[in-house]
Amino acid sequence: MAMKPGAARDAELGRLVMAAKPGSFWLDQPDAPAARTPLHGDTSCDLAVIGAGFTGLWAALLAKEANPGRSVLVVEGSRVGWAASGRNGGFCDASLTHGAVNGRERFPAEFDTLQRLGAENLDAIEAAVSRYDIDCEFSRSGSITVATDDYQVAELLEAGGTGGTGGTTFLSQAALRAEVNSPTYLAGSWDRRGTAMIQPARLAWGLAAACERIGVRIVERTPATGLAGDPEGVNVRTRHGVLRAKRVVLGTGAFGPLLRRLRPYIVPVYDYVLVTEPLSAAQLASVGWRNRQGISDSGNQFHYYRLTADNRILWGGYDAIYYNGGLITAAQDHRAATFTLLASQFFETFPQLAGLRFSHAWGGVIDTCARFCAFYGTAHGGRLAYAAGYTGLGVGASRFAGNVMLDLLGGQPTERTELAMVRSKPVPFPPEPARSAVIQLTRASLARADRNQGRRDLWLRTLDRLGLGFDS
Repeated sequence: MAMKPGAARDAELGRLVMAAKPGSFWLDQPDAPAARTPLHGDTSCDLAVIGAGFTGLWAALLAKEANPGRSVLVVEGSRVGWAASGRNGGFCDASLTHGAVNGRERFPAEFDTLQRLGAENLDAIEAAVSRYDIDCEFSRSGSITVATDDYQVAELLEAGGTGGTGGTTFLSQAALRAEVNSPTYLAGSWDRRGTAMIQPARLAWGLAAACERIGVRIVERTPATGLAGDPEGVNVRTRHGVLRAKRVVLGTGAFGPLLRRLRPYIVPVYDYVLVTEPLSAAQLASVGWRNRQGISDSGNQFHYYRLTADNRILWGGYDAIYYNGGLITAAQDHRAATFTLLASQFFETFPQLAGLRFSHAWGGVIDTCARFCAFYGTAHGGRLAYAAGYTGLGVGASRFAGNVMLDLLGGQPTERTELAMVRSKPVPFPPEPARSAVIQLTRASLARADRNQGRRDLWLRTLDRLGLGFDS
């Protein structure tokens, strides 16, 4: 029996995405750095940093800059930047709160302060990239939020206005399509300075090289397996010995929290990404995109997309997946059904690019918490500090987190440590199996809201009242 046209199209898209190379485009570079030597035997240091993603690398760099005489050792279980730091979309955003709407709702009294600190943080990232000559394709091109449904146009107007204040400009349908041409666009809001586009793996590699140039030691393929406090500091157990540290920074994201107290607050959610082959000059002209902004749409289930330096389009998001029980495995990095869905949505957004192929397809796990932005704390008598739960926009916020953790380890109040954002915790998730049931019910309700002019059902409104205001 012949397939229906829709089934035939899905089959063709499936073949298209299955031909893509599995793995992050960012990490798949011929000049990727060689592996560093693992740690063998017992050793000691002033500051141990567990995890060589953005959180750990920024903390190590900032710690060594502040005190060059301090011995700093970064312990990475796999390779520098191999997890979320090398698999994201490359949006380095000023927001510390996963966007302005989330920040205003959760921290209204200090929202202006958080916005200022976030802008200062992004400026400091740009300065560090320049100072250490990090070749990460840093481009402060800004980002556009697009509306693809009528109710989203009203929300953009309410959020940003039409006057372009604060560096944000409302774009009518005609103005938006003059910037980037898609038949799905109804309006947009362009934040001209609040986001930089980067090559995230190269930022991680560059930060690691900068750390080493100023005396930080980095070891790879050295998983930390346990923590134990003592009167002098914290002992970090590794596969081949014990690291004795006076202070510890913990930046392991969604992966197996070494602190039991963190487990109720974090769920691992998988995000999936496609990258196309490079666009021809004619294909790029059909889309426009001369200013090379990052783009995201406005639904609860949203896409994020951008151009790479060689004019590929990275297209990700929408179908965030929680595997029941919080399972994290390498096999989950590749999900054919999600890749096919993303490909279908890509060509709906850019039908003029029909026939374009995808070169890479991958997934990665995000550490999600109930308030959608990082939370902080200490353990082992204030000798260990942690940051977790970014949910999104962690590329930029990770540097801020590095400073917060160092402040907490220093033991003296600062503007950062006095923030309610730093002093408070998100609402914990329920234990399994209730956790899986809540998350899957919530995903279904969010999808329903997107189909119903953004109207949130009783379940979502109940979560809002409980401080579990899921919106993506």
